[in-house]
Amino acid sequence: MSAGCAMASVSLSSRVVPTVVEARPVHSSSRQAWSRVICGSGAFDFRQRLWAPFLSTSSSSFSSRKSTVHVAASSTEKIFKTTVEIDRLIDNLRSTEYHNMAQLVAENVLAFDAPFWLRLAARADLCTSDDDRGEYEELASQIMSIVERIVSKTKEKIESSTDVLKAIIKPLTEDDNEIVWPPRNEASLIEMRKEVEKRELENFLDESFLSEVSAQLRQAKEDKDKPGLVAILQKVLQLYAACLLSKRSYAMKDGVVDKAEELLEKVMDVDEDKWNDLLRNGFTYGGGEVPSEDFFKAVDRRIERTLMRTENGSYQQRVLAEYIREIEARAESLIAAFQSSPSSR
Repeated sequence: MSAGCAMASVSLSSRVVPTVVEARPVHSSSRQAWSRVICGSGAFDFRQRLWAPFLSTSSSSFSSRKSTVHVAASSTEKIFKTTVEIDRLIDNLRSTEYHNMAQLVAENVLAFDAPFWLRLAARADLCTSDDDRGEYEELASQIMSIVERIVSKTKEKIESSTDVLKAIIKPLTEDDNEIVWPPRNEASLIEMRKEVEKRELENFLDESFLSEVSAQLRQAKEDKDKPGLVAILQKVLQLYAACLLSKRSYAMKDGVVDKAEELLEKVMDVDEDKWNDLLRNGFTYGGGEVPSEDFFKAVDRRIERTLMRTENGSYQQRVLAEYIREIEARAESLIAAFQSSPSSR
């Protein structure tokens, strides 16, 4: 997340992440809703567009009859297993109360693809009574309605995350509405940090926010012509990490100050361009009190605590651990430079 130097004009896009919303009974024409599924429009088309990146088909030609038979058998087995899984999901949905339906749909949101809708339609066709068939039609209507609400609520959430991101980088905006990086005065970074701390207290800096920033960062890196935007987004993640990691101190233990922990916390609490001076002055080779070995042990402990106290695989875990490792890498480079200098020999 190291920040670079360039001019940047920021354009923020939105991304979709499924969330859970409360389910309500759907009172609509079940026949009309079911016909939308059978005809391949409505929710079926809606899901197909939403999850297109996850759905793919492939075909292969085989030179021998033996390989063809083998692949056909394998494919049949896979289809059977998929059908069993879909049937299990359909049965769970049929037996679920209204107030639990949204949770179940959200937990299995990737399952509502073409095979699911086709299997649901096939099971309805096998019904011998109008009541049973109507139950399947109503179920399809309910699922479609819940999925549409999930996506609608998610878009609102992402738009909110985008607004928060815009508010955080607003101090970088100058009179001509251009966002300049690096900022021409330190006050801009101070204001950015204050905005991050404020938004964190308001619980806006959640996984949706981090997902949005990470998505913008990936896109900016892929574009390769927006180094300023990359640096700005990296700075936002740095400020977020510094804000969270500074909440708890481990420098004092049993009334004794742990100098290595104290130095690490000082580094985490300042802007990146001040890291070098703090580390040089803190390490023993620069006249300080902290042996580099003790500092790296403190870094390892902090990373371990971070991994233990954050959700595994979450954006929060990734951002916090990466921030600590950046400090570690900076310390390693400084020590390597000191050891290779003529004065250290």
